[in-house]
Amino acid sequence: MATFFGEVLSVYSRAVEEDEDLEDENEEDQQIRKEMQQKREVHVEWCSEVTQSMENSTDKKLQCSDFVIAVGPNAAAYVLNSGNWAVVGAVSLWNERTRSSRPQFGVPPEGELSCVIYRQSDCPSVLICQCTCYVAEDQLFQWTEKVFACIQQRGLNVLVLSDCSVAEYKTPDSLFNSGAPFLRALKSSRYGSQPLCPLLEQPNIVTGLAAAVLSHCQILRIPAILYQCYSDMVSPDSVTMEMYKPALTCLSKLVKLDSRPSTEILRKLVRVNEAQSNLYT
Repeated sequence: MATFFGEVLSVYSRAVEEDEDLEDENEEDQQIRKEMQQKREVHVEWCSEVTQSMENSTDKKLQCSDFVIAVGPNAAAYVLNSGNWAVVGAVSLWNERTRSSRPQFGVPPEGELSCVIYRQSDCPSVLICQCTCYVAEDQLFQWTEKVFACIQQRGLNVLVLSDCSVAEYKTPDSLFNSGAPFLRALKSSRYGSQPLCPLLEQPNIVTGLAAAVLSHCQILRIPAILYQCYSDMVSPDSVTMEMYKPALTCLSKLVKLDSRPSTEILRKLVRVNEAQSNLYT
């Protein structure tokens, strides 16, 4: 390439700049990069009973008919308040906003961000994953690949529940009369039923773990639907929790749902939220 003054300049391609940078790294930099990649790996572990069950199955996977993935404190509280749920698995990860250690089975302590998988005691084919921790963008693919690799896809239905601030909802109308909280839905092409609320309007998008799970189901042709609840409340509240009730009608035949979240569940979630929102911690 020549400039106006006739100077000949070499042309650099952006496609090779990153590779050249990697080649220029010394052994110490490569070791640091490798350690950071290992530190950011997503780990999925199951209890001994589930591990034994998967080892005894022909495809080495867990039998599941309905898998509910709840992102946010309000999303899972309504379901976990209904029926008997036992902790059977956990997902651990590390990033700038989540400093979790290797998973330990059991209900996580109050105030601790976690990603725990529960199984319905009366209907073992129903699983729910409650994720209150942040999953970074570079960990989303790992999360979906490793979690779904353990679950049999034949006959599987996925339901994603996601909390979202109403401030992120884009509309030409005033949000003052939006009637928050409210639900919007997105579904995979294999999902055959009619959504129980309006579909998410453009130019609104879904991000984070909820979007990654729905995209994974779309690629693998798994029937899946996502319900996102837009709320004007910062802390967990019973009104927002009950907004998910229509979305859970598919589980009503399998799981007995209580009419309202218990005071104990609400109190625990409020304490968790207060621990997260403290500016000086």
